Amino acid sequence: MILLGATAVALLLANSPLKGAYQAARDFHLGPSFLSLTVGEWAKDGLLALFFFVAGLELKRELVVGELSRFKAAILPVVAALGGMIVPIAVALAVGWGAPGMDKAWAIPSATDIAFALGVLALTASGLPSSARVFLLSLAVVDDLGAIVIIAILFTTKFNLIAVGSAVVLLALYAFLQHKRIQSTWLYVPIALATWVAMHESGVHATIAGVALGLLTRVKKDPYERKSPALRLEHRLQPWSAGLAVPVFALFAAGVPVTPTALGQMLDDRVAIAVIAGLLVGKLVGILGTTFVAVRLKLAVRPTDLGWRDMAAVSMLGGVGFTVSLLIADLSLTGEAAERVKAAVLLASATASLLAAAMLVRRARARRAT
Repeated sequence: MILLGATAVALLLANSPLKGAYQAARDFHLGPSFLSLTVGEWAKDGLLALFFFVAGLELKRELVVGELSRFKAAILPVVAALGGMIVPIAVALAVGWGAPGMDKAWAIPSATDIAFALGVLALTASGLPSSARVFLLSLAVVDDLGAIVIIAILFTTKFNLIAVGSAVVLLALYAFLQHKRIQSTWLYVPIALATWVAMHESGVHATIAGVALGLLTRVKKDPYERKSPALRLEHRLQPWSAGLAVPVFALFAAGVPVTPTALGQMLDDRVAIAVIAGLLVGKLVGILGTTFVAVRLKLAVRPTDLGWRDMAAVSMLGGVGFTVSLLIADLSLTGEAAERVKAAVLLASATASLLAAAMLVRRARARRAT
């Protein structure tokens, strides 16, 4: 609800007489001379690093002690996530091939927003078994990892070898301290901040520091521990990630024109149409289709308490790109082209949310009836 509220405020500000003040606040520079970024860039590069750190913690936990630690259980969401990336990209390229900006914008519909998708599931699918949430969470985490790899490869504009070396050394130090069971916050926080600065200066997108630190955090607890470091950090940081980092990013990323003229321009933009098609059609076909094929070929096992109609409803939630799709749109396009495509992401994500909510409510009612 906070995320939706921040998005609504951004849209209101960007389409009101306060538009100039909103843009001035977003473009205001903060920070020391060697790291002077706009407020919008701090939200995109800084706060989202926290979001990706939590995503890294969730992925590491799922891989080591969670659902993804067992091959038969892990293969289904992994295959679904791959299908949910490849098919939307293929659909987007088929629709937008040759359009200006499509050479980088093809990656936009590859992402699924973890927080938003799980939020819709929690609000509308109380009658569905917990395996639906586990499947969606695992799929979304793997999906976001793929999006992170795309960001690292596609949007590395420069490469500072010294900064990269510094980041690697700091990550190695973090891993060593985890291995030695050191628990001092006064050590980890400076190391994490220094890693982020080094990653930012390296030319690799700074959010990669977040997921790298998350994946290096220990997830198995020792006998004397009540919780593992990863679980403690997840519990402490999840509220800050979902309640502050992602909404503030949305506040500065989602402020796009939604006037009739702007919407008309969006619908005339082949790149924007390609993104909508990728998120609404590609995600559903990719996730559900690859899941069906994997189960039929006996490569994976479908949760016994989830039917194919349940899987279709959950697959529709994959079309909620939002946070990471907006991030890739910001990185791949500029000016009015970026605004049109971000409006397309918002429209497609909202539509996918409503369609998935209707499907989930119907499935929940059908289950209660039987």
